[in-house]
Amino acid sequence: MKKQRIWELDAFRGICILGMIVVHAVLDIKGFGSTGNAVFDFVREWGSLLFILISGICLTLGSKSLRRGLIVFAAGMLCTLVTWGMYKVGMEGEGIIIRFGILHCLGLCMIIGSVQKHMPKWVVLLLAAALIALGFYVKGVSTDCAWLFPLGIVRPDFSSSDYFPLLPNLGYFFVGIFLGRTLYAEKRSLMPKVNSSAAPIRFLSWCGRQSLFIYLLHQPVLYGVIYLLNI
Repeated sequence: MKKQRIWELDAFRGICILGMIVVHAVLDIKGFGSTGNAVFDFVREWGSLLFILISGICLTLGSKSLRRGLIVFAAGMLCTLVTWGMYKVGMEGEGIIIRFGILHCLGLCMIIGSVQKHMPKWVVLLLAAALIALGFYVKGVSTDCAWLFPLGIVRPDFSSSDYFPLLPNLGYFFVGIFLGRTLYAEKRSLMPKVNSSAAPIRFLSWCGRQSLFIYLLHQPVLYGVIYLLNI
């Protein structure tokens, strides 16, 4: 029997990935930094957090989390390789390189989070709180060591065009795990009366299910469109 998907998780993930495309499009045109638009900056800062929370929830609903984590992390390394190549051939400056982006972070979160099934829920929540607190503690800490950047501890000259350190994001991921094991313990929708077959919901849900491929493909498409418009 085909497993019934929980439509709201797919749909919210779809909203997040579409919001990310808008954010990246604006940044590609205007450059990095705040645009001064409160709505844009809110989506940029909190959309990714919502995506991480949903990913943590989804980890509790499926299987093969270790395998999926390895695939997502490998996709992150592909982004690193491509952006490093863009820098090396002179297409962009060194700041374009993605050294530890959202895919690196989510991939490792899935790998580490695969141990959650052996933990009581209260341990998951306590661990989440500790990781978030530790993340805020190390925020802004610099070091001469070049290899602590996955934890959020960086050298003064560190740069990454997309940067999501494990601290505090692994904590947010574990919050998602706690929510998944609490709110979705029965592995079914919390809003069963909503017409999930409506066209807008179907579209958002499809985007959510294809979020990895959309992430990998959207930036080359954006670059191509912007390049053509600038000719």
